[in-house]
Amino acid sequence: MSEKMLFIYNPRAGKAQIRSNLLDIIDIFVKAGYEVTAYPTQAAGDAVKAVRERHAGYDLVVCSGGDGTLDEVVSGMMRCDETVPIGYVPAGSTNDFANSLGIPKNMIAAADVVVNGRDFACDIGSFNHDSFIYVAAFGLFTDVSYETKQDIKNVLGHAAYLLEGVKRLPAVRSYALKITHDEEVLEGEFLYGMITNSYSVGGFRGITGKDVLLDDGLFEVMLVRRPGNPLEINNIIRALVDKRVKSEHIYTFKTQRLIVESEEPLSWTLDGEFGGEHTKAVIENRRQVLRIRIPQN
Repeated sequence: MSEKMLFIYNPRAGKAQIRSNLLDIIDIFVKAGYEVTAYPTQAAGDAVKAVRERHAGYDLVVCSGGDGTLDEVVSGMMRCDETVPIGYVPAGSTNDFANSLGIPKNMIAAADVVVNGRDFACDIGSFNHDSFIYVAAFGLFTDVSYETKQDIKNVLGHAAYLLEGVKRLPAVRSYALKITHDEEVLEGEFLYGMITNSYSVGGFRGITGKDVLLDDGLFEVMLVRRPGNPLEINNIIRALVDKRVKSEHIYTFKTQRLIVESEEPLSWTLDGEFGGEHTKAVIENRRQVLRIRIPQN
């Protein structure tokens, strides 16, 4: 008997390249012995609902889109009593997590990985009552992704993030926070923070630090404290871009769990999408709870 696959795809992700590859992708799946049910998403949150309502009876759930589509599929799966492996055919403008997993950018090659690859048990982040795959962040530039229109992302790619981010510089603000991890407490004014399980964020590889493992149960954390002199922002940006430059305003560490508390609601982004406003965020690493299909080597 054929194995059953639920194939969820975002028809608008990236430059809508799924449209010219869809038949070839499904052909690869069918030739590998899968009975395929295709589901094009219609709106934000659609993939979460599709996984929760339809995953039962399927041997594999595959998604195609950007990091946001993958995030929705994983979030839906994490809310199910029983989970099945997930395959991913990247079609977005950045695809940080796919790059970290070694999944090819070419959609046909990625489809081949889905049917011929191996399952990898990777970590997933929990954020209060939500989930994220590879990054939870607040502060400087973090709203760029979800406030940049899809059509602009399609045309400009990484440049869309940079152009939108530059507009923010005159209005940089900081947040009074209390951050608790591993019996240590940090308090002060912070411009930016990111909690990651990825080799790259926003297309910038290596920004999350060294010795990153996606299945070790630990996050890589970066916090940027407000400088005393606004001119020092330049040094902070240089340190973020060039790892050889050091800044006393940047804290980096690894942890399994941390709590971020703020005096006023703090906006978060989860995997590049708006994650809500919270005065308290409890963030935990759920080690190796997600099975995702990756290349054999």
